[in-house]
Amino acid sequence: MIHEILPVGMLGCNCSILGDEITREAIVIDPGDDISEIVALLEKHGLTVKTIAITHAHIDHIGGAAKLRALTGAPVYMHADDSFLAENLAMQAQWLGVAPPENPGIDTAAKEGDVLKAGGIEASVLHTPGHTPGSISLFLPHEKKLIAGDTLFRGGVGRTDLAGGDSAAIARSIRGKLYTLPEDTVVIAGHGDPTSIGREKRSNLFVRPD
Repeated sequence: MIHEILPVGMLGCNCSILGDEITREAIVIDPGDDISEIVALLEKHGLTVKTIAITHAHIDHIGGAAKLRALTGAPVYMHADDSFLAENLAMQAQWLGVAPPENPGIDTAAKEGDVLKAGGIEASVLHTPGHTPGSISLFLPHEKKLIAGDTLFRGGVGRTDLAGGDSAAIARSIRGKLYTLPEDTVVIAGHGDPTSIGREKRSNLFVRPD
């Protein structure tokens, strides 16, 4: 599997490009900005985007989704519980002092248990609310990778003091869904360096295992 991780935008959101090496089909996760750089990587590998997946609707993760859809024709996949955040991108942009991006809306609503596919790539959808009500994480069992959005970080967890945040919910999501994954699962967080489920279970001071 091709896996390119590109920090995009002023907040360095980790955009993941997952590509099947045989079919050249791809999933792009969290294209928050710098769409020209994302497209350049797609062209470098000869990839066709099948799905644009959004882990949650904060501007740094969703900001470039409408633009990427216009260029590729790929549908936007996001949880409906984050629609209120997507509808308020202008306010989010004002906080950062940037021009407001277009709200891409939702072409396909994400739900627990969905499996996103691109060629032989399979990504199981986990609804992991807490950072936002509609936060999702994507688990790739064959590659032992988790795209965690802003739910779980190396040594930290997503902030819960913004609209829709819930500290009890994020702890339940991490303990009940993420910490139950194999310990050697590599975690690609929404920002910063990768980690592993085992490392976070042992050393994350914000959410301890039961």
